[in-house]
Amino acid sequence: QLQLMESGGGLVQSGGSLTLTCEAPGIVMGAYAVGWFRQAPGKGYEGVSCISARDGSIFYEESVKGRFTISRDRDKDSVHLQMNSLKTEDPGVYYCAVDRYYASSYRCGYTDYSSWGQGTQVTVSS
Repeated sequence: QLQLMESGGGLVQSGGSLTLTCEAPGIVMGAYAVGWFRQAPGKGYEGVSCISARDGSIFYEESVKGRFTISRDRDKDSVHLQMNSLKTEDPGVYYCAVDRYYASSYRCGYTDYSSWGQGTQVTVSS
């Protein structure tokens, strides 16, 4: 079973920045589609950004366009989510998820991804 590890969450003031990192020892992440999802209290999982394995195409949820950037770090075989201009509506537990065969940037839904990390908390203060 794949083990995913997220890091980089924390408390930041509104307008601030955080960078989340997803690592998966034992696999080559470049061969997997990777998605970042968030779950706010009392809400379901929301696809924030996904990056395909095959063509590198990227999806961003509308509310994060222009503020968040997903990228692959080929040297460290990890995926980052750079979050700038954080807003009070961005907080939640952020999860990294991967899938090798089905998911892509065009399939950025909760059920499209087969392996999930434990999540990292993001809190934004006003």
